[in-house]
Order: sequence, then structure tokens, then C-alpha cells
Amino acid sequence: MPVRFDGQVAIVTGAGGGLGREYALLLAARGAKVLVNDVGVALSGAASESAKTDQVVADIRARGGEAAADYNSVLDGQKIIDHALSLFGRVDILINNAGVLRDASFMKMTHQDWNLVLDVHVRGAYACTKAAWPVMQKQNYGRIIMTASAAGLYGNFGQANYSTAKSALVGFAKTLAFEGAKKNILVNCIAPLAGTRMTATVLPPDLVEAMKPEFVAPLVAFLCSKDCRDSGQ
Repeated sequence: MPVRFDGQVAIVTGAGGGLGREYALLLAARGAKVLVNDVGVALSGAASESAKTDQVVADIRARGGEAAADYNSVLDGQKIIDHALSLFGRVDILINNAGVLRDASFMKMTHQDWNLVLDVHVRGAYACTKAAWPVMQKQNYGRIIMTASAAGLYGNFGQANYSTAKSALVGFAKTLAFEGAKKNILVNCIAPLAGTRMTATVLPPDLVEAMKPEFVAPLVAFLCSKDCRDSGQ
């Protein structure tokens, strides 16, 4: 039987493009109601626009799914969770996918570069998860995904801030897996590699083209499903 999410509600942060978009599309196609969160910024964190978020919602609806847009910063995680609850009444799945880059060698990296990346990746994941946690505990059910990176596992020149943030999310997921077990809240961490606007800055063009984000989405969907038994991975 295919994995289904009928009657469930999913929040995907950073879902205006790339991996987040594919997660949102697949979950919606399998029956989930999806809150598509994206503040609409450039990779550097500079203000951009919300059209991509709206387009993902439109794509889901055009395919017969149910979705709504959310433009809150992940640092305002409580607002995101409250928005989902006001629209759909529950939160079953949280995918912490939002991220930014401020690459520079450590010598040239500014405090602003460091703080922005840690804020979005770590504090953002914390804020969203902290707000979702009591909801999932009350439901006695939840699935949470953290997004790490090969840079967090192995390091990468010019990405001391990003590598630190991604490594932190591994420990965060493993600890929450212990704490969530008795309430059927499973927490896992993935380190995906796909051709997106983020990896286009560090990967050769042919790899960016070949490594499509939609190849990662089925794994994430399984980890978000009722059939999944893994946690802390």
C-alpha cells in the first residue's frame, strides 16, 4: 500500500522552492493538508518576495490538494504553528527545512554572517519545534524532520557557520527522539544533497541538473508517515 497522509496536517518551512517545495507537493498529493511556509528571501537572507510560496500553494490546489501559504519567519515559530492550528485544527508533521547561506572563509566571516545562519537554521528549527511539541504531545502523535547537511557532517571550506548549524541539528534530533518516544513523536534528521539554488553555489552545473530535489522527497515522506518506526536517525 502506498504511504498516505489523509486527515493529517503538515508544515514545511522553506517550502517556496527546492527540496521544501517537493516535500510539500508530495505530502499534499498523498492526502495531507499542507501549510507552505516561506518568508520569501534570497539565499543571503535579504528580503525578496512571496510569489514562489503562493505558486507552490497554487500548484498543490491545481492537483486537487489542500494547502495554504504562511509568510512568517521561522524565528516566529509559534505564529506558524498557530496559523496551522487556526486553519486545520492540528499539526502532525513538521519539516524544518528553511535555511540561508552566508559563505566566507572564517577569517573573513562577520558576526552578522555567523549569527544569521545560526539563527535561521538552529533557532528557527528550535522555535518551530518548541511550538509544535505540546500540540503533538496532546495528540500522542507527531513526526518531525530536521535538515542537516554533508557540510555539517564533514565540514566544507567557507561554511563554518553553516556547518556548525547543521551539525547542531543532528544532536537536536537525537535528543528529541529520546524525549518524544513515549508520546509517539518520532524525530529524524536527514542530510540531503540535491540540485537547488543553495547547492548551485557549490556544485558543478551538471550535478545540479542531475540531482533533482524530487528524488529526496519519498524518503522524507516515509519518515513522516505512520508506518515509520525509526527515530533519532
